[in-house]
Amino acid sequence: MPVDDAATANAIRRQEERLQRDPASLAFAQLADLYRKAGRTPEAITLCRDGLARYPHYTTARLILAKALMADGELDEALAELSTILEVSPRDLQCHQLAAEIHRHRGRIDAAVEHLEAAVRLDPGDRESRALLGVLRASAAPGGETSGLGRVLNDDTFVTVTFGALCLDQGLVEEAAQAFGRILRKDPENPEARQRLEQALRARLRRKG
Repeated sequence: MPVDDAATANAIRRQEERLQRDPASLAFAQLADLYRKAGRTPEAITLCRDGLARYPHYTTARLILAKALMADGELDEALAELSTILEVSPRDLQCHQLAAEIHRHRGRIDAAVEHLEAAVRLDPGDRESRALLGVLRASAAPGGETSGLGRVLNDDTFVTVTFGALCLDQGLVEEAAQAFGRILRKDPENPEARQRLEQALRARLRRKG
């Protein structure tokens, strides 16, 4: 959500003046991040790209660029920037978290799971990544411990968008998310399943909050 207040405006002005005094300064990254937070994503993207042309190994600027691209809806470009960072810094926790989010939005559930697993390995205390991992893995209890609904969730034949929507309407947000995740494993381009998965995850977050 864009931040637009006096403190942010003052901070932007100070960084703009700093960059004007020293155009070669690394301050471009801080200014780009302020632009991003203020909702001025095109300016943030341009500034990062100009700066990275001079400092291609400045990973902080590349991460800010990825965030700005995500905010601008350029998910594939954002993912490309994150992949560039992970090639040289495979233990970058925030990159794995953001990559998981992008893959999830794209309906690429298995790829999202891989990045969430990496995030949890890097930070076992990352409760949100661990919780999302449990949902997206769509694991069910074995054998006789599986409930009737769990058995349905284990059978892709019966898991449809309508079934997931019914779970969501009944307040079964975890089960709904699992259902939409299973649908997306078979059909990552299913727009309704992608939208509904995000709806289920938002509902889950509100419940946890």
